[in-house]
Amino acid sequence: MSSAKAARRAKFESVFNLIRDELVDHANKEGIPAEAVEWYRKNLEYNVPGGKLNRGMSVVDTVEILKGRPLTDDEYVKAAVLGWCVELLQAYFLIADDIMDGSITRRGQPCWYLSPSPALTTPSATPVVPATVPASLASQEVSITTPTYKHPPVGMTAINDAFMVESAIFRLLKVHFRSEACYLDLIELFHDITYKTEMGQLVDLVTAPEGVVDLARFSLERHRIIVTYKTAYYSFHLPVALAMHMCHLPESYTVKLAQESKTIRPYDLALSILIPLGEYFQIQDDFLDFSATPEVLGKIGTDIVDNKCSWCVNTVMAVCTPEQRLILDRNYGRKGDIEAGAKGADADKKADVEGEETEAGGLCEKRVKEVYEAVGLRKIYAEYEAGVYKRLNELIESIPEEGIIVDEKGQKVDVHNGLKRQVFRSFLEKIYGRSK
Repeated sequence: MSSAKAARRAKFESVFNLIRDELVDHANKEGIPAEAVEWYRKNLEYNVPGGKLNRGMSVVDTVEILKGRPLTDDEYVKAAVLGWCVELLQAYFLIADDIMDGSITRRGQPCWYLSPSPALTTPSATPVVPATVPASLASQEVSITTPTYKHPPVGMTAINDAFMVESAIFRLLKVHFRSEACYLDLIELFHDITYKTEMGQLVDLVTAPEGVVDLARFSLERHRIIVTYKTAYYSFHLPVALAMHMCHLPESYTVKLAQESKTIRPYDLALSILIPLGEYFQIQDDFLDFSATPEVLGKIGTDIVDNKCSWCVNTVMAVCTPEQRLILDRNYGRKGDIEAGAKGADADKKADVEGEETEAGGLCEKRVKEVYEAVGLRKIYAEYEAGVYKRLNELIESIPEEGIIVDEKGQKVDVHNGLKRQVFRSFLEKIYGRSK
């Protein structure tokens, strides 16, 4: 990480300390017992600040682009608070997702529900012999039961912890934006995006239920719905829309050019670019899960063995032969070496093929990847990426920046109060051609 990026991240992280202290202080003022307040503090520290923080920092970047100048200290804090609200929403989703998926680790440490409890909550009776025994009892064995404590895992208390992380968003909005004209817009935006994301999670869960492997349930259209609702809205649309509301962009404005006037609806226009951008990001993520090495990706790709409704398998199913489809049906979502439908000795022991077992999923995963390679998935993706990059650039260039901006009453407004192409270019530049 460059020194500039590190400094940018450190400045953003400093605002987390502010919001954590605000939330903890509020809990103390409410008279919440110290043990519960400490649990809340550790919940926030464990789950919120540990990721890449791209979503949160994008809010700050977008506000600065829209204003066209460096932010004042007060503006920076407000933008960063909104950014941390996005990170709180992300943490809320991840805590719940890990429980539903039965995940073990998150960001290189145990998932919150499996981590040691922040409080000494489980007493166990341990006999302790007193130092002095009354003379009348000297001939008897005497012990006093004294409680000791162990650290159990957080467990299902994590469900309530997820709720508290989500509720913290609205506490922070009230503290920092209640007097702002955009306050109601911010609240409604978070409610709307949360609802959409949870719908996307539902579609994902019912498409690939636990223990059910059925590729007939998959399709590129189903993948598009999952990606749009589960990822694109909160990862791409939310940070930009928050920044637009903070900068008080109007619902519509008119750009007067030399030959014509054009009415712009900035929120609709932003959405029309950000959703395809989010879809591209997730397709790229799906492809890297298959194509990138663990050394480059930083992890072992598991979409195949985890039965994910990935762009890769859906794209391959659309072009493969019946024979290749049979291989996919028998091996996708299988851990190890035994494909579905295997009989006899093959079902009772691992296939003894020297050097063919892969680190992540065994021979079943290897057979699926062979089909991917056979249909030319790498070339298909390269053509897709070139095409989507061209289309996104065309959408970005369609944003009018020249001319005079007037409001609905025909009054000239601040030239910086319109949508900027750089908002979307900054997103596209971060993800185009990435390798991890």
